[in-house]
Amino acid sequence: MASEYVFPAPAVVSIPVVGQPARFPVHRIYCVGRNYEDHAKEMGFTGREPPFFFMKPADAVVVVDAGETGTMAYPTLTKNLHHEIELVVAIGTGGKNILAADAHKHIFGYAVGLDMTRRDLQGEMKKQGRPWDIGKSFEQSAPIGPIVPVAAAGDAPNAEIALQVNGEDRQRSTVSKLIWNIGETIEHLSAAWELQPGDLIMTGTPEGVGAVVAGDTLVGTVVGLPTLTVKIA
Repeated sequence: MASEYVFPAPAVVSIPVVGQPARFPVHRIYCVGRNYEDHAKEMGFTGREPPFFFMKPADAVVVVDAGETGTMAYPTLTKNLHHEIELVVAIGTGGKNILAADAHKHIFGYAVGLDMTRRDLQGEMKKQGRPWDIGKSFEQSAPIGPIVPVAAAGDAPNAEIALQVNGEDRQRSTVSKLIWNIGETIEHLSAAWELQPGDLIMTGTPEGVGAVVAGDTLVGTVVGLPTLTVKIA
């Protein structure tokens, strides 16, 4: 007998996969904090501190197809919305206590993503020693482009990563400058949570984060992956 619900169950959040008709269903979104040295410094930190993580809900995703411009509404309560361009790792095979050397076996593919942040709200929570959820985990806070399977993604773990706002460079670096590389991140993450197929890992952002306003157009790139274009409504 089929289950009945007291109201219609929400649709599964899914992301298109380049070269395949089937879509990637999203389970959880894990985000790595301060994972580029120069970004850590601009946020007031130094050194190779142990990795730490926060989450966004699956329905924070704004799906942006290749060649299209996605739309993100400027969120409530903030006057300081920041962009953070990131390489997104899509997990295809779950596991717990995964060794860094074996992490590649669990990766389905890669995408370009934005960790949009209500920086003023995040800062206020930091001052009070409270969780960051209100600054990081709001609706439409994770625009993500199509996922490219590993075999077609080139050298994404070492590729150039960049973000332009209204045609001007804001962030530009290479993924190889991650403090904790993708394998190490998966090792740390899977020690704390059992990763599941459909999990996404936003691996961190390089230096150059800054504010955007309604009307701005953001263009994010990781060489070898589809460009992510988002307009702030």
